[in-house]
Amino acid sequence: MTLEKEYLEYPKRMYGMDHNFFDWSILQKRKKIIWPNNARVAVWISYSLEFFPLNQPSEPFKAPGGMVTPYPDLRHFTTRDYGNRVGISRIWKCLSKHNLKASAAVNSSVAKRYPYIIKKINDRNDEIIGHGVDMGKIHYGGMDDKKESDLIKESLDTLRKISNQKVLGWWSPAKSESWNTCKHLASNGIEYTCDWCNDDMPYKMNSEAGNIWAMPHGSEIWDRTIIMDKKQTEEEFVEQVQDAFTTLYEESEQYGGRVLSIILTPYIMGLHYRIKYLDKLFEWINNREFAWNATGIEILNEIKKQ
Repeated sequence: MTLEKEYLEYPKRMYGMDHNFFDWSILQKRKKIIWPNNARVAVWISYSLEFFPLNQPSEPFKAPGGMVTPYPDLRHFTTRDYGNRVGISRIWKCLSKHNLKASAAVNSSVAKRYPYIIKKINDRNDEIIGHGVDMGKIHYGGMDDKKESDLIKESLDTLRKISNQKVLGWWSPAKSESWNTCKHLASNGIEYTCDWCNDDMPYKMNSEAGNIWAMPHGSEIWDRTIIMDKKQTEEEFVEQVQDAFTTLYEESEQYGGRVLSIILTPYIMGLHYRIKYLDKLFEWINNREFAWNATGIEILNEIKKQ
């Protein structure tokens, strides 16, 4: 049987990628970046504050951390709630002990339900990142465009009103986007997204994606990935962060400044038997030469300057 000619034609086939959201490039060939005080590694710590509905829908899929057993899944629901009521306080205490700042990805439902959390974030001078309405409202290809636009606007309007922060960064629930998410983000004043996990440095996206920036907010150096998904130990989590820092530091000598993203989940790393490992990790980071602790927007602003 002979295939039709059209079967072998692919209009999006091009150098590097099959979309126009950003230009394909080799990281090592880009212009060198110099961080403040000649630091070589920007350490970007972020934590998520999420609300998982007890009746979380299964379509198009459940976000990681979502309800597992039949309704009402009170065991997992209360575990997630533990992170927002107890675990986050331990993470804040650990950050403050080592004089570290962070970016807080917040569901707007959390901001409305728990105003104390927003006040505490502001008191710490942490940056707030948009994180959707709640973890039951996923952005995905094929969803109604107006519905997605409304969800993004609702989330950002709520966060900005309650926190009085500009909220310039975004992390979609489950890091899931539609083909139009980035454009909706740009139209709502967002400057960068954390959803594209394909680089070690920020890069500018094209007009098809709203001319926003993609930040190196990967999914590997994440307590969820290492401890929950890969079933590795807390010691291995610390070791992998240290290894990542060391590699980026060594590469920076030749290629310029690099970004190390460390992602924390309060109901995972904020548990009483794990927090000591985070304390040890932060102490180790503070003892590194040429490390610059910064929020996402601070890193992006330095990139824009250069």
